[in-house]
Amino acid sequence: MPIWENIGPDFDWKKLKITNEDWEKQDKFTLLVMLQQLYIIRAFEIMVLELKNENLIHGPVHSSVGQEAVAVGAMSAIRRTDYIGGTHRAHHQFLAKALAYYTPAGYNPLVDKITPEMQRSINTLLAEIMGLAPGCCGGRGGSMHLCNLRIGVLGTSAIVAGGIPVATGVAWTQRYKQQDGIVVSFFGDGAANQGTFHEALNLAGLWKIPIIYLLENNFYAVATHLKESVPIKELSLRAVSYGMKGRIADGMDPLAVKIAVEEAAQNLREGSVPYLIETMTYRFFHHAGDIPGSSFGYRDKSEEDRWKKRDPVEIFPRQMCKFGFLTEEENLYLKEVANDAVRRAANYCTEKNGKSGKRCIKESLWPKPESLTKGLHSDGSEFNEIKFIEAEDLKLDKKVKYVEAIAAAIGHWMEKDPNVFVIGEEVGHFGGGAYQATRGLPQRYPNRLLDTPISEAGFSGFACGAAMCGLKPVVEIMFPDFTLVAADQIFNQIGKLRYIYGGNIDMPLVIRTRIAIGCGYGGQHSMDPVALFALFPGWRIVAPTTPFDYIGLFNTAMQSKDPVLVVEHQELYNETGLIPSNNYEYYIKIGKAKKITEGDDITVLSYLSTVALAKQAAKELSAEGIGAEVIDLRTLDFANIDYEIIGDSLCKTNSLLIVEQAPRSNSIGATIAHECECRFFDYLDTPIARLTSPDIPKPVSRILESATMPTVASVKDIIHKITGK
Repeated sequence: MPIWENIGPDFDWKKLKITNEDWEKQDKFTLLVMLQQLYIIRAFEIMVLELKNENLIHGPVHSSVGQEAVAVGAMSAIRRTDYIGGTHRAHHQFLAKALAYYTPAGYNPLVDKITPEMQRSINTLLAEIMGLAPGCCGGRGGSMHLCNLRIGVLGTSAIVAGGIPVATGVAWTQRYKQQDGIVVSFFGDGAANQGTFHEALNLAGLWKIPIIYLLENNFYAVATHLKESVPIKELSLRAVSYGMKGRIADGMDPLAVKIAVEEAAQNLREGSVPYLIETMTYRFFHHAGDIPGSSFGYRDKSEEDRWKKRDPVEIFPRQMCKFGFLTEEENLYLKEVANDAVRRAANYCTEKNGKSGKRCIKESLWPKPESLTKGLHSDGSEFNEIKFIEAEDLKLDKKVKYVEAIAAAIGHWMEKDPNVFVIGEEVGHFGGGAYQATRGLPQRYPNRLLDTPISEAGFSGFACGAAMCGLKPVVEIMFPDFTLVAADQIFNQIGKLRYIYGGNIDMPLVIRTRIAIGCGYGGQHSMDPVALFALFPGWRIVAPTTPFDYIGLFNTAMQSKDPVLVVEHQELYNETGLIPSNNYEYYIKIGKAKKITEGDDITVLSYLSTVALAKQAAKELSAEGIGAEVIDLRTLDFANIDYEIIGDSLCKTNSLLIVEQAPRSNSIGATIAHECECRFFDYLDTPIARLTSPDIPKPVSRILESATMPTVASVKDIIHKITGK
């Protein structure tokens, strides 16, 4: 018979129980501040629901009625300089953090009035939820997207679990900067089933990042009960998988949450492993709005009544009275102060309609339509002192391989700027990455090349958080296809957050990725990502073709305060080119294409490896008396494609061919062709032609893959047809 030995995990997992002694040793004024915050948040949420019912709030409202104790308890346990992140249900977190930030030292809610800064924080949150200009994001974020880095709210995300990797990156940044700040990442039980939850917690446990993952377990993801979505009873059990401590606390008791978070925060500042704290709480209403869940049939009234008997705004003041911290008269006073502060916020945002007498939004507070596109990108001031140049402006006297230029450019930035770090899979192994793009750097900067597990979503979101806090991450996505694994972090978070958060944050982040078309990697490793990234206006895209261009465009990407995708091609890695010796400090302007050959008969647009075959085709056509003007686009995001050089060329040639290796349906050429028709229709004498790969994933077979790719012969053939020569 086999013998099974029970080895059991070595797991620090505890459930907190509050005693009378815990109450007796509390500071009275801390409890009074907590109670005031509890009342303000409850009054605020009720007001928000009223305004929603009056059609004064556009979009969904996910109230925290019932869950206020988690936010109040947590904020009372951390420093005003610490950060928090949240998800779509975050009014209580934002408001508790803002009030805690602005509450003066020694503040006594029974004597001192709500300060102007405290009142302003309430006004600002309500204005944001109502979509108004004075809101923390200028009205662009609304109820679900809240950000104020000044007070430590690094951002909330409407994507369930979307903010967890971001918060993890922010927490790592605190340690990287040798600060003792921590981050509290709030999320619900539904988020614990998302892949980003697991990827982020794995990184945090692996690198012992100073973060508290605070799970508000309200037992329902919309209408799906926890028992229908997970095979375990307590979600904090998952902490064992990631080498962190697990805690369970009563999420209806602000003091219990305070004590749990205090323990975690203190230990983290002393070098502890991360914490996963599960707070058991309950939302009193349905997922959104003010209708109870029982009205939809997924829970019954008796369950709701049981939880309402534990309502923190009833139980917490009762306990304070029991232990002598509060009188009933004082309790009523704090309630009225809270209600008054919320009424002031509502009056700040609304007024009475003169005819109907109904409440309406103040016209002066609406965002101006002319501000619609502001804040999508940086204003460009980071380039004010930069002199952009081209190859002809410098003496090029050193021959290097393309892949050597990559390593040189990254190394130059790591040497000049301590805020630069590299993150990705295998970036520090093999002496310089799987393809030698970081060659020599692991030895020089061992703590700034972060080799990650296979977790693209986790480390991409991690880099997003680091960038928001002023670091400059260089993220390597080994193959472009893997960006799809991290699509939420790359497009919903990195690409959108600057705009969603009202243009109030920078995103100085670079993603490098390597196209492997022609290398036999097959349909899941051979993607051209340009058209995909170009769908998202927050991204800038550059595609350097030569070692010189790589260094110049990479420098500009690293100077940018916007996220930049740097696209490389495996075919170019061993190609050589000239650069200036001992000079890596030059910049090529994003949005500036480069003319490769002159010609009068047709304009040919290309990028990366197709530039060489277009150039060769132009050379052979020249011998036939056909002039093909080849342009290397270099910049490929919609906002920065160089239509000036394209237009000048078309004015002369009157014909256009776009050459790409991407499949036709996943090609940036379709967008460029449409834009050229709109801009230069009068110049065009022939239909715009596009030469792409067929609409199939790349096959592995050498002969079949070769058959999908444009060639010199196919470029010449289509030019013959277009020009009639």
